[in-house]
Amino acid sequence: MQEQPEPAVAPGLTARVELTVTDADTAEAVGSGDVPVLGTPRVLALAEAATVAAIATRMPSGSTTVGVRVELDHLAATPVGRTVIAQARLVTVDGRRLLFEVTVSDGDETVAQARVERVLVDRERFVARATRSA
Repeated sequence: MQEQPEPAVAPGLTARVELTVTDADTAEAVGSGDVPVLGTPRVLALAEAATVAAIATRMPSGSTTVGVRVELDHLAATPVGRTVIAQARLVTVDGRRLLFEVTVSDGDETVAQARVERVLVDRERFVARATRSA
């Protein structure tokens, strides 16, 4: 019996992305509040960056992923100057649908937890369809 090749994108893929919080990352700067701490939109962007990094080297040629759904709990404030780390793990592959779990931490403290769903698409077809409707 011939051994089956391992799928390019499979559960278990992981990545870690870091961000040192600057004034540009604060809720004040991104318009999500009026306090000088890491803004929720930047937490979300960091979580998504970790999911993209987790599968970057395993993407089929000509493919990309697009985000379609996010559940995010922003649990703790992070001041300017601190470094947060987003760790993403691909937990489910269902056809083209990819589900990730992401934890964002500041040292031992959990800053945020997220579930991010992305869909595998043909990059050229996706861009053509998006620009056609613009």
